Amino acid sequence: MHSLLLINPNTSVAVTSLAAGHVSRITGSGVRLVESTGRFGCAYISSERCFAVAAHAALDCYAQQGAGCDAVLLACFGDPGLLALREVSPVPVIGLAESCMLGSASRAGRFSIVTGGAAWKPMLERLAGSLGVAQALASVRTVDVDGGQIAADPDAALDRLLACCRAAVEEDGAREVILGGAGLAGLAARIQPRCPVPLLDSVEVGARAALEKLGQAICDPREARPSPALTGAAEAVVATTGLDPALARLMSEGPKTRGRG
Repeated sequence: MHSLLLINPNTSVAVTSLAAGHVSRITGSGVRLVESTGRFGCAYISSERCFAVAAHAALDCYAQQGAGCDAVLLACFGDPGLLALREVSPVPVIGLAESCMLGSASRAGRFSIVTGGAAWKPMLERLAGSLGVAQALASVRTVDVDGGQIAADPDAALDRLLACCRAAVEEDGAREVILGGAGLAGLAARIQPRCPVPLLDSVEVGARAALEKLGQAICDPREARPSPALTGAAEAVVATTGLDPALARLMSEGPKTRGRG
């Protein structure tokens, strides 16, 4: 049985459980799901400073529970620490935002993102630029509550999320809308009947991308782990101070080569 490490880099166990429930329904009983919640940081990632801490928390989660996993799903729409995780992981690492944005850009041509928390707008616009899909991004629209609050009371946010989705279509020209955030898992299906274009659940998109990577590993077990010749550090390892021992050991191993999503 292959294992998938689900990393929630905020400190909300409830959000981890919410995301894991939706992921497990897609991956099925043939995949062992390992849930990892940030041991420190913010209850929900809703600002640049929370995002910066979350990248550290994501690496710490991997250091604590990544041994033996066959793929990693970073369950935060925004992908804090994604490139660093890929540097240290010998197995595929999937980011929710990257999977959604690249897929929508190639499939729909023009897409929008709807999420919780105003601070995410410039952050996601910047991420779209770094992924090379800025021209395909029609808009980022946010509601005035963050994903943690939406997860705690989704019914209260449904009408506001729907209004943003419709505005993205009618005013911004989106042909597909991504409902982004682990705390919003499951809401796209509830809103879809009232939205004129396809709505994507970012957690479900990420889960399907992870399942695809695990399927490739099942078909070709050599893809599940890199050969020893490929795992050596390509550069000198920098000394660290004050890190958790597990993370310090991970940092001392140097970069890997197979962590791409």
